[in-house]
Amino acid sequence: MPSDIPQPSFVLVRPQMGENIGAAARAMLNFGLDRMALVAPRDGWPNQKAVAMASGAGRVLDDAVLVARTVDAVAECSYVFATTARQRGMTKPVMTPERAMEVARDRIAAGEKVAVLFGPERAGLENDDIALANAIISVPVNPDFPSLNLAQCVLLTGYEWQRHSVAVPPEITEMAGSEWASAIEMDKLAEHYEDTLDRAGFFFPDLKAESMKRNLRNMWSRMPLTRTDVSMLHGMLRQMVRWKDKG
Repeated sequence: MPSDIPQPSFVLVRPQMGENIGAAARAMLNFGLDRMALVAPRDGWPNQKAVAMASGAGRVLDDAVLVARTVDAVAECSYVFATTARQRGMTKPVMTPERAMEVARDRIAAGEKVAVLFGPERAGLENDDIALANAIISVPVNPDFPSLNLAQCVLLTGYEWQRHSVAVPPEITEMAGSEWASAIEMDKLAEHYEDTLDRAGFFFPDLKAESMKRNLRNMWSRMPLTRTDVSMLHGMLRQMVRWKDKG
């Protein structure tokens, strides 16, 4: 059974190749989507090529709803998107995948049922299919080569759904088992280097010594160091001093 997580239904209309159905299922599950409907797949259903291509996303295929007509796949939906790269001469809102999934999220949160139509690989959705939709999703692609593979289009739309439905920070830092160095640890590191460099005669002439130390501390403050980094820098300096003393 599909999960109870509120989500849109992805409807593959007359898909031609089992491999593309399987790849679409895999793309859906990558982004937490598992409600697939199939409208009259060309090679029949079930399809072993789809299962092989799904590569672990077989449950999406197992629970896929098989219908004969597009209207049957969206019968219970109050809002339907149609994906197409071509102008269709119909008056409808045209949205990017990002905006479309933002609208889908809000409507689903309000209790509505939403579906997204994806057309067959060869020519895309027919006008009769698009006439059932409330809005069009158009991916901003190269106008000289606008055709997207079925699974690629599913992947793009699924990614935007996940991005708008799950709080994901735009950037994180993997700490690899360490923590950021504290101010006191950075201060001790600066003191270690200042003392060692002072003994080595680095701060010369005396008139510039204070500004040189200030610049050095400013450099340390600009470096986002972990405790592991600080420990390693202490160790490097100690080893260089030991090596010099041996000489």
